[in-house]
Amino acid sequence: MTDINRQTIVESVPQKGFFGHPKGLFTLFFTEFWERFSYYGMRAILVYFMYYEVSKGGLGFAENTALAIMSIYGSLVYMSGIIGGWFADRILGPSKSIFYGGILIMFGHIALAIPAGTAMFFLSMLLIVMGTGLLKPNVSSVVGEIYSEKDHRRDSGFSIFYMGINLGGFLAPLIVGTIGMNYDNFHLGFAIAAVGMFAGLLIFILTKKKNLGLAGTIIANPLSATEKKKTFTFMGIGVAVIIILIAIAIPMGLLTFDTFIALIGILGILIPTLYFIVMYRSPKTTVIERSRILAYIPLFIASVMFWAIQEQGSTILANYADKRTQLEFAGIHLSPAWFQSLNPLFIIILAPVFAWLWVKLGARQPSVPTKFSLGLLFAGLSFLVILVPAYFGGNNSLVNPMWLVLSYLIVVIGELCLSPVGLSVTTKLAPVAFSAQTMSLWFLSNAAAQAINAQIVKFYTADTEMLYFGVIGGAALLLSLLLFMLSSKIQGFMKGVR
Repeated sequence: MTDINRQTIVESVPQKGFFGHPKGLFTLFFTEFWERFSYYGMRAILVYFMYYEVSKGGLGFAENTALAIMSIYGSLVYMSGIIGGWFADRILGPSKSIFYGGILIMFGHIALAIPAGTAMFFLSMLLIVMGTGLLKPNVSSVVGEIYSEKDHRRDSGFSIFYMGINLGGFLAPLIVGTIGMNYDNFHLGFAIAAVGMFAGLLIFILTKKKNLGLAGTIIANPLSATEKKKTFTFMGIGVAVIIILIAIAIPMGLLTFDTFIALIGILGILIPTLYFIVMYRSPKTTVIERSRILAYIPLFIASVMFWAIQEQGSTILANYADKRTQLEFAGIHLSPAWFQSLNPLFIIILAPVFAWLWVKLGARQPSVPTKFSLGLLFAGLSFLVILVPAYFGGNNSLVNPMWLVLSYLIVVIGELCLSPVGLSVTTKLAPVAFSAQTMSLWFLSNAAAQAINAQIVKFYTADTEMLYFGVIGGAALLLSLLLFMLSSKIQGFMKGVR
């Protein structure tokens, strides 16, 4: 995408109409709101669906297996974003990628809503992984397109967009979690998630032409006819080879659940590493863009550490809510799924404060690396807080739910320092030829984090609880300090990007 194209896109989008922001933010806000409603509604009950007994409507998996699958699933959801970004940059463009991704997600939730056992469960996971890979990075990429590079509303706009994500994430566990667990009907809960994705698709289709203009329609680096033929041939061969290898490896015992977890763990680190190398060495990347890629590497590493903690809200902390928390509180029986609403609830409350703060501070606000170091600081503290009730009460007594509430609150403060800022700086540091793919790379930090989590969740037990939270929380604090010390040097490599 050339600078002229970028300027043309911005001019095609109505620049006022949604809280002082471009009108296209309305379309993207509500599209992502309903997509996140469907995703977080499903996720709020998925781990319980896996390890609850068949007599309670679950699949009857072992707890450790369910926690590992949840992490692997989360990793694959974000890992698939690199494929979705590539399709947007080379074949479909972001807008079509969003549409087709939403269709796949909706059918994935419909598959989950059908009580057909393990086979349908894994089919649904495949559909949702592919659909989210197409939709999620490209929605965020289009948000970047509706602003010029020097528009000071950009960070504020991403914060508002991020609030929309979390508004859907807040409502979904309360609705889907209540129906899916309190009424012992997981499949009805998954059906509601499917309806949410359908609503998101309707909003996108009905408002995109008027509100988004040319945003999302430009293919940044399109394949030539010859390249398309070669690409699709290689894709077909690759899929066939993978199917054959799986068919051979499973009967031979070479592809087991443990080896699959290890493979995803390797890919979670290897894929982003290769992508950094490809972008850095590409002849389409300028000297300034190469410097910005180098600046992005430590931010990416910090993001991996942050998400490794934050994403355990749907695994370790979800299990903690179910097994270690007092669920009778103030005369109310709490569903463990409701705790999944805490993170988005606090973001809804605090996101406007942070959006106002960054605009108010203007050029005086902390640099991007400093914001990332603050994010890691709070992430580490959120895990260390969990140590307190275990230290005083032991690991056999049930914990007051307010400790879990406090942990979620602290990590949200860190998330608002890091995540919307990370989305924004990714669009600024991205090489022009890799715009959508760089946004996919940002989501790969989450994929890498959850791939790592799949390896370590097996070490969590009631007996190792203090060691588990203490080591991970302490590691985050150390990395936070290191990033803060290097922040000025990293800022220099960003070549004028704030």
